[in-house]
Amino acid sequence: MNKFLGYQCSICRKKYTPKEVTYICPYDGGNLNVLLDYEAIKEKYQPDDITCRTENSLWRYLPLLPVSNPGGEETPLYAVGWTPTFSLPTLAKKLGIKRLWLKDESANPTASFKDRASAILVARAKEINAEVIVTASTGNAGAALAGMSAAVGQKAVIFAPKTAPVAKVAQLLIFGAEVMLVDGTYDDAVELAVKAADEFGWYCRNTGYNPFTVEGKKTAAFEIWEWSLKALSQTDKTLTVFVSVGDGNIISGIHKGFKDLVALGWLKEMPCIFGIQAEGSAAIANAFNAKTEEILPVSATTSADSISVDMPSDGVRALRAVTETGGQYILVDDDAIIAAIAELGKVGVFAEPAGATAYAGLEKAISIGAVGANDPVLVINTGSGLKDVGAALRAVAEAPIIPPTLEAVKENL
Repeated sequence: MNKFLGYQCSICRKKYTPKEVTYICPYDGGNLNVLLDYEAIKEKYQPDDITCRTENSLWRYLPLLPVSNPGGEETPLYAVGWTPTFSLPTLAKKLGIKRLWLKDESANPTASFKDRASAILVARAKEINAEVIVTASTGNAGAALAGMSAAVGQKAVIFAPKTAPVAKVAQLLIFGAEVMLVDGTYDDAVELAVKAADEFGWYCRNTGYNPFTVEGKKTAAFEIWEWSLKALSQTDKTLTVFVSVGDGNIISGIHKGFKDLVALGWLKEMPCIFGIQAEGSAAIANAFNAKTEEILPVSATTSADSISVDMPSDGVRALRAVTETGGQYILVDDDAIIAAIAELGKVGVFAEPAGATAYAGLEKAISIGAVGANDPVLVINTGSGLKDVGAALRAVAEAPIIPPTLEAVKENL
């Protein structure tokens, strides 16, 4: 069954066949939405055909994906997705809400949400016989591409700003990618990746620029839907999902996944999505507050590197993910983000700054009355704290150095 019908521009709505375009709309530069044959999928599959599967990865949702099975089930490519969702009653009580869950994307093979997009992109590259995949990244997307490419012997080139955390750069190198650190911003790296792809004929994975990145990230929405079938009752209030936002592609992907399920008739009520941005990287939130879809660039200054973006590559769809679901954009400062790392750590979750941003946003949303006590809430941690140990150490007091004696232990207790 050929599920992949083509693309549609998110701005002008013009449709394209699969072979007409590869990246963005040639008319207005809008992000392209992948079009699926929902009628054909509905005719062949029902929800039970998915939920009964034993495949514990994003590939359990292959009937809803626009790629074919890439093979190699023994590789890390088949460990992506199906990440755990934890109940956090201690934090819920502290926040004054009844139910709180966290979906922990640090369980992915390279420890971030970005593995979802890269797994699908590697599958797509195999279909179109791409020799090299290139991407720009602050670290996580690059590590994801490098890891997934290594799993199947795919060549990968990564451009990252020279300010990327050392732990993330180490992943890129260990996975064997061709790594070049750019003396500039993330946005400079993005532009360079596009130029290199054009010059050398490489397949560009850039977030948002490649339509298939959303198709990978939407699988998190499928998992949330499947989890909610057991965790929530029909009488529950609408689930509220908190997502940190930089380029906007993760929140766009989650929205796309929920929209796919609604179009299939498998999801009756769209969850409410809250986008959380750092005050120092607030391009999309600024547009939301101005009630416009015109995204204007900012000069990003946040220490949450994974969401530090001057000009979001998927801004309009990220904006619509919130406006079309009745959510809000919330801004938090870097101090709140660092504090959220420590708060999540107290319940056993080690989040990088971008992941903790979503929880910081929940705290603020509750304080301004945007979330009520009875609202079921799910927060997404997009990556492991091991990605940025420097930020984690700023969230806690320094450990004392003591002599190896019991007296010293007693003095420090």
